[in-house]
Amino acid sequence: MTIEDCEAVAAVRVRGWRSAYAGLMPQAHLDAMSVAEDAERRRGFFTEADEVVNVVAERADLGVVGWAAYGPYRENGARLARGELYAIYVLPELTGTGVGRALMSEVLARAASAGHPDLALWVLRENAPARRFYARAGFRPDGAAEAFEVDGALVPEVRYVRPLDGSGGH
Repeated sequence: MTIEDCEAVAAVRVRGWRSAYAGLMPQAHLDAMSVAEDAERRRGFFTEADEVVNVVAERADLGVVGWAAYGPYRENGARLARGELYAIYVLPELTGTGVGRALMSEVLARAASAGHPDLALWVLRENAPARRFYARAGFRPDGAAEAFEVDGALVPEVRYVRPLDGSGGH
């Protein structure tokens, strides 16, 4: 991902949230999401020195069609050896076309090459399609659960983990 991709990535993220989380979190929150504000936030991340790796999927006819971000697992302010998939989104109309699988494959290879022993992620408990996607990619729930607040509503999440073999393969 380059800084020039920020607007397209923001559009993928906002459209992905609106599609994936409809009925799972307050609709007013989803409706209020702004591509312009999200793009500005992403551009700001480029000026910060951090360990987040952003990967985009592109199609010649459409440009950026998917985005994933990962880095060190964050827990109680500490960064652990474990990796964490922070986000993976695909344009809703391209769900099921292999874009997400390609992004996941790239993230898994990069995280393994970076030396992470495993990769964790948090997924909305009620997001069955995402949970199936992660299970097909080798992730399993490890029993951890928590909720975060969105516009006064608690949204429960569960943690999934996948071991990495360190060679970049899976």
